[in-house]
Amino acid sequence: MKVAITGARGFIGRNLAVALQRDAVEVALLDVDDPPAAWAAAVRDAQVVFHLAGINRPEHEREFVEGNVGSLETLFQALDASQAPPVVVLTSSTQAAEENPYGRSKAAAERALESWAARSGGRAVIYRLPGVFGKWCRPNYNSVVATFCHNIARDLPIQISDPSKSLEVVYVDDVVDRIRTHLGDAPGSGVTRGQVAPVFRTTLGELANRLHAFRNSRETLLVPDTADAFTRRLLGTYTSYIPPDKLSYGLQVRTDARGSLAELLKAPSFGQIFVSRTLPGVTRGNHYHDLKIEKFCVLEGDAIIRFRSVLGGEVTEHRVSGTEFRVVDIPPGMAHHIENVGQGEMIVLFWACEIFDPKRPDTYAAEVPRV
Repeated sequence: MKVAITGARGFIGRNLAVALQRDAVEVALLDVDDPPAAWAAAVRDAQVVFHLAGINRPEHEREFVEGNVGSLETLFQALDASQAPPVVVLTSSTQAAEENPYGRSKAAAERALESWAARSGGRAVIYRLPGVFGKWCRPNYNSVVATFCHNIARDLPIQISDPSKSLEVVYVDDVVDRIRTHLGDAPGSGVTRGQVAPVFRTTLGELANRLHAFRNSRETLLVPDTADAFTRRLLGTYTSYIPPDKLSYGLQVRTDARGSLAELLKAPSFGQIFVSRTLPGVTRGNHYHDLKIEKFCVLEGDAIIRFRSVLGGEVTEHRVSGTEFRVVDIPPGMAHHIENVGQGEMIVLFWACEIFDPKRPDTYAAEVPRV
């Protein structure tokens, strides 16, 4: 199958091209400054044309029409020379319903596509999109999400004129996934309208607060609730704007005679994860919890984890090693410790069901004897 993408070097175009090319679809890439001959060659034998080319921030108002309607006229000239008209998918804007120069030009582009479909017998699909966000969007251009992500990731200031201003946005990969469904469309005629979901609603103030929280998570170690669809997409977008040389960061390490320990991640919804290095012959623990449960996983070295109920009874031992991935559960009311019985450092990954609260540590000393 062959498809053509106009506006292929733009934000949505790049994401769509990558998705199609990894699916081994033959993709012809076009942009507004390519000559008409290139357009004609690109759409020849194409089953679908994704028309993404346009302009949204010109120097002169007349360029709205030249870019958003003129690019369609170039496409129509190329399509008129093709044997069978392909399905044309147009990404328009929700601003097409508004009385501003950009909105009027997008509405005019929709009408031009409807006229082409009527005279050619071709089939077209129009998507009116709200703001689109995601990786590879150009900052300081037409996306507030891209601008905020770019600046906050670089500790640059952002401008918020009205924190209560509402936004409706869709994620670029949701757009790509939806419009790719037209690859299987049969030839036909007429114009239909499609919708991309989910649409997320937020405000400038809330958006800024979320992104600052992502930025500050390197210090707080608090991770957001990625079960929320918008949070998951926004976090991925923010992370894509971190400069490559800034992707790594250090942790606060606590060191004592036993070794060292560092917290990795924490969240009210899942507790916290931390890691320790323990010197040979050293034992950590000898305490119990009333409510808190933990999981231990030795990543390197050899260890014995011992348990005994605080009510008394026998001691239970679990021998674990970094040569196997094995998790040991730590239940409440069970005194426990972990002893490094190897020749080198022992590295252990821990999970606790709640974030440590120094005011209520839920940790009580209780010795576990060695058997």
